[in-house]
Amino acid sequence: MKLHGYFRSSAAWRVRIALNLKGLGAEHAFRHLRKGEQRAPDYLCLNPQGLLPSLETDDGQVLTQSMAIVEWLDETHPEPALLPGDALQRARIRAFAQAIACDIHPVQNLKVLARLRAMGQPEEVVTGWARDTIQEGLEACEELLAGGEGPFCFGPTPTLADICLIPQLGNAKRFGADSAALARISEAARACAAHPAFIAAAPENQADAE
Repeated sequence: MKLHGYFRSSAAWRVRIALNLKGLGAEHAFRHLRKGEQRAPDYLCLNPQGLLPSLETDDGQVLTQSMAIVEWLDETHPEPALLPGDALQRARIRAFAQAIACDIHPVQNLKVLARLRAMGQPEEVVTGWARDTIQEGLEACEELLAGGEGPFCFGPTPTLADICLIPQLGNAKRFGADSAALARISEAARACAAHPAFIAAAPENQADAE
């Protein structure tokens, strides 16, 4: 497999974690987001959206959208399960993951922030937009975990929820959102920080890290 990504892309980070949890290797192709390499013609042939990541499978298929890629990995390599439990538990895991991937992350990603700047918004407004969006979203996510057992988001092993949470916490740190008072999220973050799959997937441990 070949993963097209960028060391600091939250979405690519999710896929790196999933690959590591599954014990799967992949060739890495780096597309520098800030240089616009995701819009190069050769890459647009793979992913017409010009977004990261994309995964080329062993049989030559191309998958896009990190959540779809991670679920495909889970279906094709079932152990360890990233969506464990019964239907209700899996729905709760998906809801938490989608709260991040669909509601928090998209409105403070690079493209959106660049458009705010292009509209003449000062940098403090742009940064504040990102920070407030993350802060409000993480506070809601904390409530989604209330009463559950750790140390990970939904129990003793990492799930799709943790895969989405950790990259978003990286964004939180970058924009100055504070998650220290969020007890369950902090517990899950500590558990992930000690897990080899998450350590290896961290941006600073990627070959294209700057």
